[in-house]
This record gives sequence, C-alpha cells and structure tokens, in this order.
Amino acid sequence: MKKIIFLLISFLFVSNSYSNGVGVVNASQGTYLKLAGTKIETSVQLQISITKTSQVFLNNLGADKTVGYAFPLPDGASSIGLRWKLNGEWHTAPVSPTPQDTNLPGGAMNTNLRNYLGERPMFFSIPEMVKRDSTLIVELSYVQFLKYDFGNVYYDYKNDYTLIQNQTVEYQELTFDLSSPRTIDSIRLVSTNPLTSIINNGNSATVISNQYSAVPSVNFRIKYSLNSNELGLFSYSTRIPDTLLPDSLGGFFMFVAEPNPGQTSEIINKVFTLILDRSGSMSGTKIVQAKNAASFIINNINPGDKFNIVDFESNVYNFRNNHVLYTLQSRDSALQYVAGINAGGGTNISGAFSTAVPQFNTANDSTANIIIFLTDGMATVGITERTALLNHVSNLINLTETEIFLYSFGIGTDVDQQLLTLMSSQNNGYAEFLLNDELESRITNFYLRIKNPVLLSPTVSFSSPDINNVFPDPLPNLYIGQQMIVAGRYTSPGPTTVTLSGRAFNQPVTYEYTLGRTDSADTRYQFLTKVWAKQKIENMLVQYYSLNPNSPEAIALKQKIIDLSVAYGVISPFTSFGNPSTVVGPEETFEDLNIPGNYKLVENYPNPFNPSTTIKFIVNKNITTVATLRIYNSAGVLVAELKINLRGKGIYEAVWNAENFASGVYFYSVDFGDEILTSKMLLLK
Repeated sequence: MKKIIFLLISFLFVSNSYSNGVGVVNASQGTYLKLAGTKIETSVQLQISITKTSQVFLNNLGADKTVGYAFPLPDGASSIGLRWKLNGEWHTAPVSPTPQDTNLPGGAMNTNLRNYLGERPMFFSIPEMVKRDSTLIVELSYVQFLKYDFGNVYYDYKNDYTLIQNQTVEYQELTFDLSSPRTIDSIRLVSTNPLTSIINNGNSATVISNQYSAVPSVNFRIKYSLNSNELGLFSYSTRIPDTLLPDSLGGFFMFVAEPNPGQTSEIINKVFTLILDRSGSMSGTKIVQAKNAASFIINNINPGDKFNIVDFESNVYNFRNNHVLYTLQSRDSALQYVAGINAGGGTNISGAFSTAVPQFNTANDSTANIIIFLTDGMATVGITERTALLNHVSNLINLTETEIFLYSFGIGTDVDQQLLTLMSSQNNGYAEFLLNDELESRITNFYLRIKNPVLLSPTVSFSSPDINNVFPDPLPNLYIGQQMIVAGRYTSPGPTTVTLSGRAFNQPVTYEYTLGRTDSADTRYQFLTKVWAKQKIENMLVQYYSLNPNSPEAIALKQKIIDLSVAYGVISPFTSFGNPSTVVGPEETFEDLNIPGNYKLVENYPNPFNPSTTIKFIVNKNITTVATLRIYNSAGVLVAELKINLRGKGIYEAVWNAENFASGVYFYSVDFGDEILTSKMLLLK
C-alpha cells in the first residue's frame, strides 16, 4: 500500500472545536496539570468544519509527572491529527492499528472528570514524563459536520472548564473563519464571551473572541444563517497526485445538496407511531422530557395525518389499537394519554415493536410511514440478544409489505448504540444519541424537520462513468430545511451532471445539477480527503456491526476499516493515535525556509517561557538598518524596547529577560521601517 503523506498543516488552516482537553495526572483524585491557555482556530466550508484546538499546560505539582491527555470529542466528530510539544520539541502521533487505551493515570475517573469528558472522550498517553515546572502543549485536530436546520448553523465550544479547574488562565482565544458559496445573511457570537471583532463580507465571515487573565467559565456559541433563497447543490473538488495516495481511486469531490422543492412543497400525509420507553430507568427528568416531546409532536401533527402512541416497560400499552386520524378530539385524547404515563418496570423493546409495526398493515407507500423510537437502555424483557432483536424487527416490517422509516433516539449512557444504529439504517432512517437534558429540544427539532419530506428513498447518479466510491450509501432521506452531504472519488476532470431521484408528495421527483471536477490540487479543499475517508469508514462500520464479529466477513471488513483509517489518518473505533513518528525541533535554517516576501517572524523559543525567551526573525532582503523590537503587556502597555542591527539577509535574534515581569500574555512587534510584524508569547512562572 502506498503511504499517504499529506501534511496536516497543509489543510488545517483553522478549525471548529468543541472543548478544552485535560492533562490528567490522577483521574480518581482529580489531579491535573494547570491549564494556562487555550486557543481554538476554526475553518468552516458551508457546514464542514476542520478543528485545531491547542492547550498549554503547566506542571506546577512539585515533581515530574506521568500525564494522560483526555479530550471530549463532540458527537459525530472524527479525530484526524494529534501532536504535542515537550522540552522544546514537537512530536506528531501517527494513527496506530490498535484501539485506543482508555486507561488514565490514577485509575477510574472521578465524577467531575467523567461528566466533563462526556460520552466520546479521546485518550492519549504522553510518552515522556512532564518535568516539574515545565509546560506541555497539546494540539488536537478533527473533522465534523455541523448541524444545519433551515439555513441556521450553530458552532459550539465547551469553554467552561470549572469542573476541572476554577482558576484564571492567561488566554482564551477563538478565531472562527467561515466560507460559503451561499450568502451569509448574518453571523453573531451568541454567547456572552467578549467579542473582539466580527466581519461579514457576504461569502466569508470571521468572528474573533479573545480574553486574557480570566477563568474559562462561559461556553462559546456562534450562530450563522445562510440565505434561504439560494438552494441547490454546492460542490468542491481536489485532485491529489496518485503517488501521494494510498489507492488509485482518483480525485476527491464533495457536494452539499438542498433542493428547492418549489411547487411540491405541499405537506405529504403521514402515518406515524411514537414508541416511548417508560421503563424504570426513564424515571425523573428523562420521562418528563419524553412526555413533553411527545406532547409537542401531538400538537404539531398535520391535518390528514394518522398517528398512534405505543409505550412500554415490561408490558406494552398503546393509545389506540390502530392509527387514528388527527382531529382536535384525537389530539386532546392523546395529550391526556401522554400526561398519564409513568415510569417503572423493565425494557421490552421486542414487545413494543410487536405491537407497533403490524398497525402499519393498512398503510401504503403513498404516505410517509414513520416510527419514532425513544429509549434509554438495553432490552431486559422479551428478546434481548441484539441479532435476534434486529431480525425480529426486520421480519415484522417485511410482513407489512410497506416501506417504513424508522428513527431512533438513544438517551444517556446505557443505550445499545449498535442496536439502534442498525435498526434504523436497515429501515430507511438513522439513529441519534443524546444526553439526558437534550431529549425535549432534539426530538422537537427533529419532528419539525420530518414534517415535510423533499426526497424519500433517494438515489444519486452521474452522467460520467468514472465516479466511484460515493458515500453515504444508501443516501439518507431529505426533508425541507435539511441538507445532504455526499463525498466520492473520480478519475477524470470536467463537469458532470448529478441526478438526485426519489419520491416526495406522492410522486416521483428528480433534481439535476452540475458538478465540477478539477484536474489539479486545490489547497483550499485538501480537507476533502478526510471527509471522504470519514464517510466511507462510517458506511463500513454500519456493515460491520450487522455481522457476527467473529465471522470471516466481519474480520476482513474490520481490517479494511483499519487500513483505511491508518492510510488517511482518520481515527476509527479500531484505531488510535500511537507513538510519535516525527520530531520537529526549535531550530530552522534560512535556506530551508525559502520564505516569500522580505521578512518573517519565527516562533520565539521557548514559548511558554520563564524567565527568558529568544525572539527570531528572518530577513530576505539586502538592507542595512536598525530594527526595533517592542514588547507590550496584555493591556497594550509598552514594557520593553530593543534595537537589532541588520546587515543584509539572514536570521536574527534577540533575547528578552522577563525576570522582573509577571506571568501573562505579552505581545511583540518588530519594526523594520517599511514593515511591522507582530506576534505573542506566554510567560509562566
């Protein structure tokens, strides 16, 4: 297999992030390295984000320490790069063909750490001891699809670090860069973090929020809205030389589609059932939110729809024996029924589907036939083995001879995610997994989306025969106000016609668009390699989880997932970040840099520092003059000024001793007379 050698920095221009990582010294006792600073850089193309988030940690614990890095990955994100800086050297972790080691120093996680890290933490053991009073910088990168609803997109960064550390950090910096072929109607910092600047040029926008010497206690949230009249298909492509690829499948493309339904935007009639888990584990907040979500759905049913409610614990109950037409009377009766639901008993999933599915026998494919399934646990009553339960549900649906769309929502930490994922994907739907306090908002938003289908059972075709490896496969259903993200490969450049076909509103529907395919490498879109690999891995995982893991088919498929993950540097459940493959020292040579322009700042070293640091810069111009180095504190006050004699091209440096200065962020500028360059550094004592 050829080795993929994309440099991460070549496309991680800036990124979307979710939360600060933790330098864990003792997980059970809650002992951590001190977070001294955090930096989030964000780049988004439409709704595809690449993340680079870095934290500076200080070992102020009085001795050398073994450290584990833990990061709370957001839902749906895939890690694509990790590096760390220790003792003045950057180390890059390759993707290893082994699952991640979830052990942390000090044993089991305490409650605060477990709550902070959430459901999908990423773990990495720093191979070297972190010396007393030294600093560790960790930088994690990942790709994520941001959630999109009716033109609105939200970006969240869990900056509240008080569960881990309730102390001042020297800096909290967020830069959010958005690029979109659709007009950006608005963008704003919704959270109460300080706004440094915001710019919206229509098709590009930037939000910057910087805060210094403050406790990180407020989560970042940015909301942007795309023009609702500019619908259609928006595509990106790049072509990487075959010698740099681990395969010979050709270039990479991605498109984001949101068809304009036009005259077909009337409401399709639906027949749907809400299956509601009311077992004992749903007690408390979860059953209250589930009942509120059910009441919201009932209050928003369209005239002409039919519906029913099936609720279960060890026993199974239903609102009516069959679907009933929505009327004011049936609405009020259903609301009263939901109000009387209480939690208790076991979890009889097979019994719930045995009751709900046969009720669709009288439905047909001229309506949208939908099951919304809410549960928070494993099956404990009836059929409890996963494969047998999947077969049971599949057989029930096949007997109806009706196409049913099954959407599952898993609540909390004890749910069988593989069961819900397979059950939904095998029946034209998908599964979502949410925290205990997200149930009501996520279900209500979901129902608003599916009220009006645009494209059911969609398929995609291309006028050019050289398109291959298109994912996801099959395509998800598309509803008004939602988008479809598709990635694939191609061997020949040039335009091709994309045809999206399916059903909506009781009739066949087709949308045609033009997709461009470049014949060269476009550095703006190098992230497409990661997007495609992420989509393919997720598609293969659905297949894998439907097999017996000990079968030859599953073993072979698992190896293919591992190979793809390692080759493209996208972490999967079977891979992890391994031992360092490269070390980049602090020294750079003028000959190697080959810089554009006349001047360049080289990162001061060490940084963070105590008490002195060396500031370097490169001159690529034959001049004889005096450059002025000025140093400012975080309040903008000039605290030091140094002169450097320049004698032609070369690398120059100046040492600043900050022994008499306080810890904090300092900014410096180098004035060459015809140009001024600026940067920042961190003093930690």
